Amino acid sequence: MGSHRRLAPTGLDRGATAVAGLLSAAAAVLGAVPASAAPLDDTRAAVDRLHREAEQATEAYNEADERTDALRRRVAAVQESIARGQQRINSMRDALGSLAGAQYRTGGLDPSVALLLSADPEDYLDKAATLDRIGAHHAGELRRLQGAMRRLAQDRAEAGRTLDRLNKGLRAVSAHKKTVERKLAEARRLLNSLPDAERDAYGRSSRSGRADLTGPEHTVPASGRAASAVAAARSAVGKPYVWGANGPSAFDCSGLTQWSYAQAGVALPRTSQAQAGAGQRVSLAQARPGDLVAYRNDASHIGMYVGDGQVVHAPYPGAPVRYDPVGMMPISSVTRP
Repeated sequence: MGSHRRLAPTGLDRGATAVAGLLSAAAAVLGAVPASAAPLDDTRAAVDRLHREAEQATEAYNEADERTDALRRRVAAVQESIARGQQRINSMRDALGSLAGAQYRTGGLDPSVALLLSADPEDYLDKAATLDRIGAHHAGELRRLQGAMRRLAQDRAEAGRTLDRLNKGLRAVSAHKKTVERKLAEARRLLNSLPDAERDAYGRSSRSGRADLTGPEHTVPASGRAASAVAAARSAVGKPYVWGANGPSAFDCSGLTQWSYAQAGVALPRTSQAQAGAGQRVSLAQARPGDLVAYRNDASHIGMYVGDGQVVHAPYPGAPVRYDPVGMMPISSVTRP
C-alpha cells in the first residue's frame, strides 16, 4: 500500500483559502454594523428611486397636459370656424333662393313670347339685360357657396383629426397620472415603514444632505427680469410640492420656475426638459441668480440658481419649496432665460 501523503496546496486551494479569509474578515466587520442599517439604507434608496421615477412621470404628465390644452384650444377654434362657415352657407342659400324665385317670376317666360307680349320692347330689353346680370350673379354666388362648403368640410375633417389627437393625449395624461400616483403611493408606504426619527431625518436631508440652508447671503445681485423671478421664487419657499401644480399656492419643480418667471413677464415652457432649452447655455462657473439648473441626464428636475452656491426648488412630495446646494444632484445644464 502506498503511503498517505498530504498533497502540496495548489494555486486554486490557496485562492480558496484567501477568499475564505476575506469572507471571515468581512463577516467580522459586518458584525459590527447594526443589523437595521442596511434595511434602512435600502428603504431610503428605494424611496429616492420612487421619487425620481415619479418626477420623471410628472414631467411627462405636464408635457402631455400642455399638449392636450393646446389641442383643446385648437378644437375650440376649429369648431368656432365651422359655426361661422355654417352661418355663411345658410345666408348664401337664403340669398340664392331669393334670386332663383325672382328670376323665375321675372324671366320664366320664353324670351320671344315675352317680347311679343311686351307693350314696350325697350323696357323688355332693359329687363333682359338685368336678368343676364342676375344670372351671372347667381352663378357667382353658387361658386362661392361651393367654396364655402368645401372649406367647411375641410374644417370638419381637421376637427375630427384634432379630436382624435386630443383623445390620445388625454389617454396619455391619464396613464402618466396613474404612474405618478402609483410611484408616490409606494414611496409613502416605504417612508411610513421607517422609524419616526429616520423618517424625519430623511425629510430634512434628502438629496442635499443639508437641513440648515436659509438662502444666500453673499450674492451677485440679479438685475431686471432675473431679479423679479428670483424674488418670486424666494417668496414661494415653504409652499408645498404638489405634482402637476404651477402656483401660486403649490408647485412641482418646473411649475415653480415657470411661475417665478411669469411674475417677471417671461413665458417659460411647462416642462423641465423644455425649460432647459429655453435660453442661453452657460457653465456652472458662470451661473448668475435667475439661471435655471437642470439635473440628471434627462433634465427631469430643475431649480433656480439664487447665488452663494444654492438653488431654490420644489424637491418632491412631502418636502416644501426650499434652498439646497446647487450640486445636490448631477447637473445636466445651466440655462439663462
